[in-house]
Amino acid sequence: MTGHSHGARAHRRRLVAVFLITLVFMVVQIVGGIAANSLALLADSGHMFTDVVGIGLALGAIWLAGRPANDARTFGLYRLEILAAVANAALLFAVAGLILYESWRRLSEPQTVETGLMLAVAFAGLLANAVSLALLRDAQRESLNLRGAYMEVLSDLLGSVAVLVAAIVIIATGLHEADLVASALIAAFIIPRTWGLLREAVDVLLEATPRGVDLKEVRTHILGLPGVHDVHDLHAWTVTSGLNVVSAHVVLKDGADGSAVLDCLNECLSGDFDIEHSTFQLESSDRRRLEQASHA
Repeated sequence: MTGHSHGARAHRRRLVAVFLITLVFMVVQIVGGIAANSLALLADSGHMFTDVVGIGLALGAIWLAGRPANDARTFGLYRLEILAAVANAALLFAVAGLILYESWRRLSEPQTVETGLMLAVAFAGLLANAVSLALLRDAQRESLNLRGAYMEVLSDLLGSVAVLVAAIVIIATGLHEADLVASALIAAFIIPRTWGLLREAVDVLLEATPRGVDLKEVRTHILGLPGVHDVHDLHAWTVTSGLNVVSAHVVLKDGADGSAVLDCLNECLSGDFDIEHSTFQLESSDRRRLEQASHA
């Protein structure tokens, strides 16, 4: 475990940069949204607020996860990254609901929007989000938390595009309702991506088989190794992003060299499935019969 390279920690500086960029432009959008009386800008600033909170949670989780494991927490605090992702998803759902409610409420009370300011602030937000996306593009493949931050910035960018289009429509047609449509679209950007993030995080908490790991294929590989007669109680789960774990009871053939089989097992899991942390209990056929009898 000590040799495990945590994906999020490796890109912490980029995450800090995205955090600062998002924080600055959240304030810019709040001020601009109030000054321009634009719900779309305020909706995008609300989304940016969840980004600030979510990325802050991610940075805190990364710091805590770097603390060494001990006898009380043998896997350390790696799971905090996943808990931060769940908290971030819950916050995103709440903001999306608030945006949709306010859009519906304003439909009955149309308000005038200052389109010039709305256009300028949205364009500045678009540039900021583009920089943040570039910073996280490669890093997001290595960590669930970074992937969550990437999706948030992506939906922020799409939100900025929606605000820009709404401002252009208002300038061209005078339909101020376009501001409400843009805010509803921003909420629509948030919900499906947030659901995917939450589902993936919950799978980790429920110790589901990791995505990309076919347990039947793992079993087939193990059974094909020299000296292996059978395998049972095979489990695979994820501790945190990039750290998959496998455990199994392996029944040896008569006369098999346990050390050689163990070397083959570890080489198989790390080489064929990129799983560095595995635990195997080696058993004889007699032991397997005793276990079956005790569970009868």
